[in-house]
Amino acid sequence: MTVNYTQALRGQFFDITQTGTRPDELLANARHHEDGLLFLNDGIIVALLPWEEGCLHLRGENDYVDYRGKLILPGFVDTHLHYPQTEMIGAYGEQLLEWLQTYTFPVESQYQDSSHAAKMSAFFLSQLLSNGTTTALVFGTVHPQSVEALFSAAEHLSMRMIAGKVMMDRNAPDYLTETPEQSYTQTRELIQRWHKKGRLNYALTPRFAPTSSPELLAAVQALREEFPDTWLHTHLSENSAEVEWVKSLWPESESYLGVYHHYKLTGKRSVFAHAIHLQDCEWDCLHRTESAIAFCPTSNLFLGSGLFNLKQCHERGIRMGIGTDVGAGTTFNMLQTLAEAYKVAQLQGYRLCASEAFYHATLGGAHALDLDDKIGNFLPGKEADFVVLDLAVSPLQKMRHANSRDIFEKLFVLMTLGDDRNIWHTWVNGKCVWTRDTLEVAA
Repeated sequence: MTVNYTQALRGQFFDITQTGTRPDELLANARHHEDGLLFLNDGIIVALLPWEEGCLHLRGENDYVDYRGKLILPGFVDTHLHYPQTEMIGAYGEQLLEWLQTYTFPVESQYQDSSHAAKMSAFFLSQLLSNGTTTALVFGTVHPQSVEALFSAAEHLSMRMIAGKVMMDRNAPDYLTETPEQSYTQTRELIQRWHKKGRLNYALTPRFAPTSSPELLAAVQALREEFPDTWLHTHLSENSAEVEWVKSLWPESESYLGVYHHYKLTGKRSVFAHAIHLQDCEWDCLHRTESAIAFCPTSNLFLGSGLFNLKQCHERGIRMGIGTDVGAGTTFNMLQTLAEAYKVAQLQGYRLCASEAFYHATLGGAHALDLDDKIGNFLPGKEADFVVLDLAVSPLQKMRHANSRDIFEKLFVLMTLGDDRNIWHTWVNGKCVWTRDTLEVAA
């Protein structure tokens, strides 16, 4: 076998090679090379081989980027967050509906200003990359310029990004609402301009059922039918008061999810954030339609929304990824988010093991976004997005790392004690775009 490559990287590697839902099958599909060589060809993975085999294909003895002493994982996939809310992260004292009125809506009003949107887009992407996140599903605001700015910044980095402008025509301040006709027209123009442009994709983004009239959801349905390969990104059953509000607004619907399903907005590329307070019929519908859930532990805890049922999710075979949900979520860091996911599961008597946790943050998130043919592990043909981790950056981490017995314990300690300091380098599309040494995104 001849390995044709433009780059090679040497280090320790870990990934999950196949999608699944059961923890035992994820563990069986875990792959670990203590010393491996990753070969890339123009931003695409060619092969991941153990050093003893891979070194035979090198053009020269030292023809590789040397990451020995570091752990290389597939880039993290964030399945739900709001880039305009970056500047209000850590806002005190409210639950969901009051939090939106008090903090979120006033902040989002600023994104009618293109220069402000451009400034915050750059800051937002730098936060993702400095935390090892290479793919994200992102809310903009109701303003088209918010999405224009984000896509422009992501395109410059060749970053895989799915985003959309918020669609919202009621139960919000006048300065953030639109007519269904305006929403349809502006969204359609954005789809035509950005969807499938390089590594960018568009998500139809009705904020949630309470801010959507029947006419608006009909417009979303029309766009989904016209552009069937777009994504659908919204919220579902995050807060008990929200669920009751939906019942009063949509009394004819048997459930919250039923509102979206009526307008044919469920499906393989439909991602519903939170899904905490679900009825049995909603779990069944999510499974039947191959819809996906974004589990957002730090946000759910911060707003007091409730505990997501991770065990039921995997028992029902539903696609699921992890979302930081900034700015109700309290960190961009996937390691810290996984630590909170573990605690949420513990409170319900479920033990989230390291292989399952990192699956949800990588290949599982890619599967939830219907991108597992492109990203999520180191199989040949995948896009070269990955994060290089320093496993021990503090005295406590060094001690705990040294006495860990195997890679799974090391990964569990990493997600329990880790944070942004552990991110050494971030690679996007075969290029190193962020390094801890410089603390900046590469041009």
